[in-house]
Amino acid sequence: MKRQERYAYVLNWFQEHMPEPETELHYNNPYELLVAVILSAQCTDKRVNSVTPELFRQFPDPYTMAAASFEQVEPLIRSVSFANNKTRHLLGMAKMLVETYQGEVPHTVEELQKLPGVGRKTANVITSVIHKQPNMAVDTHVFRVAARIGLSLRAKTPLETEKQLVQHIPSELIHKAHHWLILHGRYICQARKPKCEICGLRPVCAYYQKTMRYHIEEEKEPLTPDQVKRLLS
Repeated sequence: MKRQERYAYVLNWFQEHMPEPETELHYNNPYELLVAVILSAQCTDKRVNSVTPELFRQFPDPYTMAAASFEQVEPLIRSVSFANNKTRHLLGMAKMLVETYQGEVPHTVEELQKLPGVGRKTANVITSVIHKQPNMAVDTHVFRVAARIGLSLRAKTPLETEKQLVQHIPSELIHKAHHWLILHGRYICQARKPKCEICGLRPVCAYYQKTMRYHIEEEKEPLTPDQVKRLLS
């Protein structure tokens, strides 16, 4: 199968079964999303969503966060991974927003990456979710799923995967494809035990064709991403 045919099938399937994907992080504005994404590094969205309501209640904007102390913020996020570092990142990020950007979250990847705690992946998430920019955030799910399906070839780093995905996905779909691949990796194409028997991408998945098709005793009717999420919730 030609690579472009594989891309076409995958994108068409997701457009049919998940036409309007969204991040599972809870937020009401760009500042809240930025905080949530910083907290989500090596941490589940579910855990982040459990701590942000109180965090946002006490520090609802960059100005209140910038004026806070480490001792005020850290207890509120203690249950997330690397809480000490993330507390420092949040405080530094908020101060820079206030001092450099008049309290507004920047609109470009380049400006966002100047903020403490914000790398390329986080900047891509913010710009694609908030502004629908054609930026592809590659986390562990996207890196794994793209390689397994055969969307990325011989990519050894997230940046190499990002470049290949951006090259082959129409620009108007990139901000959606980011969510499609993350959610597919989270609920179906899981790291240790992918649920190939219910995956709708079996016909074009390189991993399934080469590895799993001979090990699955019974293929089931493919489930949509929403059906899988309901089963696992």
